[in-house]
Amino acid sequence: MAENVLHVENMTMQFGGVVAVNNLSLDVNRGEIVALIGPNGAGKTTAFNMITGVYAPTNGKISFKGEVMLENHPQGKMVKNYLGENDGRYDKTIVKTPDQITNLGIARTFQNIRLFKSLTVFDNVLIARHMRSKANVFSATFCLNKKEEQENRKKTLELLRMVGLENEKDEIASSLPYGKQRRLEIARALATEPELLLLDEPAAGMNPQETDELSEFILKIKNEFHLTVLVIEHHMELVMSISDRIYVLDFGKLIAQGTPEVIQNDPKVISAYLGVQEDE
Repeated sequence: MAENVLHVENMTMQFGGVVAVNNLSLDVNRGEIVALIGPNGAGKTTAFNMITGVYAPTNGKISFKGEVMLENHPQGKMVKNYLGENDGRYDKTIVKTPDQITNLGIARTFQNIRLFKSLTVFDNVLIARHMRSKANVFSATFCLNKKEEQENRKKTLELLRMVGLENEKDEIASSLPYGKQRRLEIARALATEPELLLLDEPAAGMNPQETDELSEFILKIKNEFHLTVLVIEHHMELVMSISDRIYVLDFGKLIAQGTPEVIQNDPKVISAYLGVQEDE
């Protein structure tokens, strides 16, 4: 039986009168690459933001390896007053912060690249390595943990070698070609030693050659780092080539799920998303 890594149950996010994600449930099992697709405005990035703690869901529950990370206003679970009577409010049980979620083993990239553009490639990854450091502010300020810092620098160089950026380690991040900036952002996420990696439109802005290289890169790091991957992507060729399973959102609602073969032939998907792309 497949081991569940991420479990999303009845997740809803409402901004005023707008429901961005509506009662979404999905599962990601260990070692899978799962894609979340849909047209612009379907709620994909909002779903990522809830999974990573940027937003607390209006309703629903999110679990990672069986541990509840976020649970807000669970359906049917009312707060009782001191008389044991429902008082009309729902219970907010658990809301973990983004840094706590990263510590659990979840990392993400963003649709718009968020590198430290004035720093070197090496320093971008080294800063992310510090997420796993045991040093506190005092020991870091007075350089009391030199052994750990040496180990971080060694692992940073090793990671850059594994992702093909060793030769660019001293380059300023903003000077890299676009495709390598994407690769650097993924490397920075890998530096936090995640078990689950969330990629938000990693192929955005890439040319066909860069997209093909990205597909190979995602498969490579998935195997070498023993990752589970959840990816948002508009590039259907990439999605179909790397995904084990696909979930499809439209106007915040889940309209289909299944293997790439099933999704490609689903009339609702063709109408809502794939067909639109073909007409462009």
